[in-house]
Amino acid sequence: MSASRTPIRTPPMFNLAWPLLVELGLAIVASVVGTALASRISDAAGGAFAIASQVSAALFILFRIIGAGVSVVVTQSLGGGQRAAANKVACAVVGASTWLGAVTGLIAMAGATPLLHLLNTPAEVFPLAAPFLVALGPAMLFDAWNASMAGVMRAHLRTRDTLVVLIIMHVTHLLLALPLMYGWGPLPALGLPGFAIALTVSRMVGLALHLLMWREHLHITLARDDWWRLPRRELAAVLHIGLPGAAENIAWRLAFMVSVATAAELGARALATQAYVLQLMGGVMMFSIATGLAVEIVVGYLIGAGELREAHRVVRRSLARGLVVCVLIAAAAALSGRWLLGWFTQDEEILAAGATLLWITVVLEPGRTFNLVVINALRAAGDARFPVMAGAFSMLFVLAGGSWLLGVVLGWGLPGVWIAYAADEWIRGLIMWRRWQTHAWVPHARSSRKRLRPAIVVEG
Repeated sequence: MSASRTPIRTPPMFNLAWPLLVELGLAIVASVVGTALASRISDAAGGAFAIASQVSAALFILFRIIGAGVSVVVTQSLGGGQRAAANKVACAVVGASTWLGAVTGLIAMAGATPLLHLLNTPAEVFPLAAPFLVALGPAMLFDAWNASMAGVMRAHLRTRDTLVVLIIMHVTHLLLALPLMYGWGPLPALGLPGFAIALTVSRMVGLALHLLMWREHLHITLARDDWWRLPRRELAAVLHIGLPGAAENIAWRLAFMVSVATAAELGARALATQAYVLQLMGGVMMFSIATGLAVEIVVGYLIGAGELREAHRVVRRSLARGLVVCVLIAAAAALSGRWLLGWFTQDEEILAAGATLLWITVVLEPGRTFNLVVINALRAAGDARFPVMAGAFSMLFVLAGGSWLLGVVLGWGLPGVWIAYAADEWIRGLIMWRRWQTHAWVPHARSSRKRLRPAIVVEG
């Protein structure tokens, strides 16, 4: 790195993080509202909503094959002054999203029954969960497009624009979900499938808005064949980051699904408790998620510009702040646990069990913050393979195996499952932090910068 280089100007972390924080908050509120609407039907419907949503989230990880890479590749290209290359990557991921979204939706629709059986779905929950999961299938294609296009918008630092799109999507979803679920006027009460239909329509609205913003703000207009074309060169760069990132997410999700199956094995009441606390957990960890996403964007720009020392300082500062804030939020949630859980149920056993789990999150969340911030930084620096290789053992034996051992074999129930969560997050988080602190990511960052040089010469 030349001493005469003028450091790249990136926006303050807060300017990137606050729209992401609000965006995540709105998504969590929408999920909480969905759980609450389902639980008003019955606790069985609440459990069905939760377990079908977990399957949907697990399938959504397939999008990470490109989603984990597009932001990094685009930010590195923009940081290196390669706008044309960034636009080519943006168009390429739309075509890849079409294929991934279609496959994911078909899996949800055709495989709903075996997938739910695989998770030990209780008999009283299954008849509600299966049609709901089938109805979620079409929305997955639109979610794939929206996720990829939003990722490109964030990489261009248009986080406020993605927030606007999300607000409109969620408002549309809620306005449609209420009449479709409960039946208003001539509309029949469709229950959980009504929620899924409203979701699909709202995602169609989001896609239209993203296309408009791409044309107006990014000056990118998609050609007809961009919707299904898979250009090898652009996708190769994305997959270099995305495949390891997806593997890490898939490994975690599979391990997590073992814990969901463990909760289901403990009965419908335990499954409902797990569902309600997980909804609250989304609010607890959204600051750390927003910080991690903002760090990924900024570090990507800095790596593209060759500013490795500044990237290191950004990660250290962001992690320190994230740890303090996450502990404060988790403690506040634990202190008000029974009141928060009262939004979903008045079952005294669920309230007591859920309050215990929220206190365990006070220990869990700092470990998770290490993962959310540092793994995103490693990925943005080009060091994408290490997180999955280093974390696979903990995910398999601590998260998955520990959930079953502590929850079922030793009879600790849901607290045992959540202790396994906390142990896994801390083990992986400290491994990732050591990787960053010892600068083992630097050779990968330099390799990423080197890959940009030929294009810089051509475009320069």
